Parts: sequence; C-alpha cells; structure tokens
Amino acid sequence: METDLASILKSNQELTNDHIQFFLYQILRGMKYVHSADIIHRDLKPRNLLVNKNCDLKICDFGLARVGFEGRQEFRLSPMTEYVCTRWYRAPGVLCSWEDYSAAVDMWSLGCIFGEMLRRKALFPGINTHHQLRLVIQHTGTPKPEETKKIPSDKCRQFINSLKIC
Repeated sequence: METDLASILKSNQELTNDHIQFFLYQILRGMKYVHSADIIHRDLKPRNLLVNKNCDLKICDFGLARVGFEGRQEFRLSPMTEYVCTRWYRAPGVLCSWEDYSAAVDMWSLGCIFGEMLRRKALFPGINTHHQLRLVIQHTGTPKPEETKKIPSDKCRQFINSLKIC
C-alpha cells in the first residue's frame, strides 16, 4: 500500500465523490467483517486506512482492538479502556469513561472519517477531552437529562451539565 487516507486528505490531490463513495464502501465492508467476528477495532482513523494507487483500501493497526463480548465482561481478556483511538475520532461515550461499549464506537469513528473526507479537515479537532466533548455537543446538541444520568463519571457528567444548552 503506497499511502494512507490521512496523507491523501492532507494533499492537494483531487478527491471526487466517487473516490469518497468507494473508500467509504470499502471501510464499511471491512468493518462489517471485523464486527461479525465480534472484534472492536477502537482506533479507526485516516492514518490507519491504507490506500494504493488503484484506490484499494485496507484497515490496519489492530493494536488496540478488543473482542467485544458485549455485556459479557467475564470473557474479556483485556479491559475496555477510555483510551481508544485518537481523540478526534473517539465516541462521546468513550470520552465520558464508559468501559462497556460496543462496535458502535467504531461506527462513530467511521462517521468522523466520512465527514473528514467530505470537508478535507477533521470534524472535531479537540485539543483535550473537555474541548472534544464541547465540540461534539455543539454539533449534536446537549444530551437529555436521562442520558447524562447514565454517564459513569461524575466529573464528566458535571462538565456536560455545566455547558450551555444547545
């Protein structure tokens, strides 16, 4: 593989809607396969999507991956940690210290990557966890009170409740 998606997005190379559609299709197919094995990648980002001159795409770097076993913590060999992927692609639940999450965290990352392909810049370029949460909430709106009650981290819950209602 000659390059990765991050390098393409930073370059002046034209990226047509057909390119975006083909890349997204390949990522979705790859992640469907990974998730069918109950594996959560946890580090999806443009740097971990390798691309060749034919626009073939491969998902790489499974170093932070975990077997899902959703709801079955007794089968987990490694803990589900708050640190997963690069902050810009982290799902809000992970930012709020959830330790029991599913393949949905990969889908959030994938949505961030799709938005980045369309805009040619990151959707949520947070400089720290609080800034990252603030950017996400500005875009998606403030969570409902019944949603914030489920946040396991008191500090995170207090931070979100302190933000202006969007």
